[in-house]
Amino acid sequence: MSAFVFLLVAFVINEGKLGGAAITPTNLVNLVNREGAVLVDIRDTKEYSSGHIAGAVSMPVSSIDARIGELESYKDKPVVLVCKMGQHASATGRKLKALGFENVRRLSGGMAEWTASSLPMVK
Repeated sequence: MSAFVFLLVAFVINEGKLGGAAITPTNLVNLVNREGAVLVDIRDTKEYSSGHIAGAVSMPVSSIDARIGELESYKDKPVVLVCKMGQHASATGRKLKALGFENVRRLSGGMAEWTASSLPMVK
């Protein structure tokens, strides 16, 4: 049984790394301020309009494939994916990494964590 738990934990850690390292809201602020990170909000348009992080680009998961070219100029910068609760950004992160984006990160806990941390949003 312990071997199963070990493999499960290893799988979860590996999947997270493949989709980009998870970062906290505080680390996100530092990354934006120090390295000019690009924020890509992958929630649907309605969720984005209800409140988003200042400077975030709205690019819903449903339109990523059609709009991926818009991110090409950011390949040399950290790209941070933001979703609702931090669970859906991994798949998009894997896609970006496969396309040559090497510095992909995910906001741990997504907008739910950002809001819980009482950080500012644009509405």
